[in-house]
Amino acid sequence: MKKFFLIILLFSYFSVESQIFKKVYDEVFKYSTIYVAGDVKTPYRTQRPQYFVRTNPDNLYAVPEIVDNTIYHEFDYRVGFGIRRIARFDYEIKARNYYDGNENQVALSSPTSAVKGLEYLFHWEKERQRSDVFTNHRVFVRHTGKHHIAKVELRQEGNIDFEYSSAELRFRLPIGKNFSISVGAIYRTHEKSFGYNPISQWLNETDDSGFPVNPWYSLGYQYGYSDSPYTSTVYNSDGTTSDIFNYLWQDSEGTIVAYTDEDFRDRIFGELMNRYNNEIWDELDSFGEIAPIVGFDYYVYKNKFWFHTYANYILPHHKYIQGDERYTYLHRNSWEIENYNIEEDGRQWDDWQVGLITGWNLTKSLGLFIEGEYTKFWDSEVYNSSIGLNLRL
Repeated sequence: MKKFFLIILLFSYFSVESQIFKKVYDEVFKYSTIYVAGDVKTPYRTQRPQYFVRTNPDNLYAVPEIVDNTIYHEFDYRVGFGIRRIARFDYEIKARNYYDGNENQVALSSPTSAVKGLEYLFHWEKERQRSDVFTNHRVFVRHTGKHHIAKVELRQEGNIDFEYSSAELRFRLPIGKNFSISVGAIYRTHEKSFGYNPISQWLNETDDSGFPVNPWYSLGYQYGYSDSPYTSTVYNSDGTTSDIFNYLWQDSEGTIVAYTDEDFRDRIFGELMNRYNNEIWDELDSFGEIAPIVGFDYYVYKNKFWFHTYANYILPHHKYIQGDERYTYLHRNSWEIENYNIEEDGRQWDDWQVGLITGWNLTKSLGLFIEGEYTKFWDSEVYNSSIGLNLRL
């Protein structure tokens, strides 16, 4: 009898475990796809090779050596892997019979999904373009219910030095079968200090008398360059001579890099400005801000016609909770304003995203389509659009 009850208990336990596993599988992993993919492409090549001449220092008139200075890149490649569970809208046709990580579905931008429940994308890849190697990744997790939208997104595009993360929670109100509105809050991060130009602030700093604290040429001293005055004699066309005073510039190893201040400013100083800016920007931590967000989604699909439009609007009530307050987007382009009060002054802004996808099968053979999306976040604008006709013979 004890063995019988033990068997019943074990059977019940495994039955419950099986039901729990099935429920987790159905809600989390069912319809998901695990993929590993890569590609190899022909690298960029210049149309014509480039050469330079290397002369013999001991004999200027000897036959020079012709050196091929063309940049030859190794092949481009991309390799990545991930797991995805993203529903397609009815008008979206799967481009291929497989996934490789290059897919960009509307569900990744629109406020709501084609289905209710959990959707996600976890993707990582490494790529090489023109001999530069980058890593990219994207994490997208969203749960859509009848009255809520919860989403987390992390994204990095190494080839354009873009890094972004966000988390949002919204209340969703369906109105009829085709329309819904949502309202909530969104947290976003950005790495770049928009509008902050360190070298401009450094050069425009003045003392009480209005004289520059940092003359432009003093930046060269910070990076190991030195200058020394010299006088040269120039013979004029009328037979007279003139003495010209200037500065000779050398690098930290004593190599002459410029024979005048003008030459140093035109050829060397620009690189030093960029180097200075990059060093200051790298010292800044990332920024994080929270703001209210509203959105809507309208979707109609029929056999001969479909129409999908959506929008997200981030209201101008941003509150930074991460990063140095002085260099946030609230105070963009304000560092050179006299008597600027960082505690009281600040300019709010609004960000938005709108999209439209529509198509119409005019006849059995003729179809019209229009697609487009516009995104404005901080100082960045991203947009794409397409319109066309399809004639099937």
